[in-house]
Amino acid sequence: METTNRTGHPLPYDTYRQAIERETLRFAEVVQGADPATPVPSCPDWTLADLARHVGSLQRWFGTLLTQLVQEPPRSRDVELGLPERAEEYADWVAAGVPTVAAVLRSTDPRAAMWAWGEDQHARFWARRMLFETLVHRVDAERAVGHESAIDPALAADGVDEFLVNLPYAGLFAPAVTKLRGDGEVIAFRCADAAGATGEEWRVRLDPDGFRLLPRPGAEAGTYDAASSGARAAVRGQAADLLLLLYGRRSYQDPAFDVAGEATALDRWFAHTAF
Repeated sequence: METTNRTGHPLPYDTYRQAIERETLRFAEVVQGADPATPVPSCPDWTLADLARHVGSLQRWFGTLLTQLVQEPPRSRDVELGLPERAEEYADWVAAGVPTVAAVLRSTDPRAAMWAWGEDQHARFWARRMLFETLVHRVDAERAVGHESAIDPALAADGVDEFLVNLPYAGLFAPAVTKLRGDGEVIAFRCADAAGATGEEWRVRLDPDGFRLLPRPGAEAGTYDAASSGARAAVRGQAADLLLLLYGRRSYQDPAFDVAGEATALDRWFAHTAF
C-alpha cells in the first residue's frame, strides 16, 4: 500500500517517555483490587487479567526490542516476563515494570535506526506505539470497571496521527487492512477540541489498489462538511473521541460526532480497520 512519508513526530520524545510511565501506572491503579475475571467489553473474550498480562508483556517485549535495537523482524516474541502465578498480583507486576521501561527509554537514542513494523524505522516508533497501546488499554480497563476516562487532547490528536500513519502497515496482524479498497474516495477525520488540536485534519484516500494517507491540509476552524475537504465522508469530533473511534471503541453514529457525506464509505472503512 502506498503511503506518504509523515515520520515527523509532533511531540517531543520525552513527552512519550513520561506519558508511558504515567499511563502504565494509571492502568495498574485501575486494575488493582478489581476482580481479575471482570470481562473487558471492548476486548471481546478478554478479562482484566488477560488485559493486564497483555499490557505488561507487550511493554517488556517493546523494551527488549529497544535494548537490542533489532534490525530485522524478530522470529519470536518470547521474553522473560516474571509473570506472577496469581492474577490478583498482575497490577503490581505491571507497575513493577515501569522503572525498567523508563530506563530503557531514557538510555535509547530516539533517532537510532532499527526495525519497526510501521512507517518510522527508528527507535522513537516504539515509544510512540507503546504509549498509545497503553493509553487505549487504560481506557479499556476503566470502562470494564465502570470508571470515566479522560485523555489529554494533545496526546489524543497525536494518537490519531500515529494510528493513521501506521495503519497501511498493520496487515501483519490485521489482515482486513490489506483488503481496504475504494474508487478514489476520500475520508476525513477532523478534531473539534476547544483548544490545542482544533482544526487538525487527516484525510485518507481509498484507491483500487489500496489506501494512502494524504498530506496534511492547512485546515481552518469553523463549519465543516465533507465537501469542504474534498471528502466523500467526514467525521468531526473531540480528539479523544476520534482516537477511540479509530480503535473501534466508539461508533461514528454516536452523538459525539458530526458526520457528513456517505455512510457507506465509513462503513467500508471501519469494517476493514479493526486494530
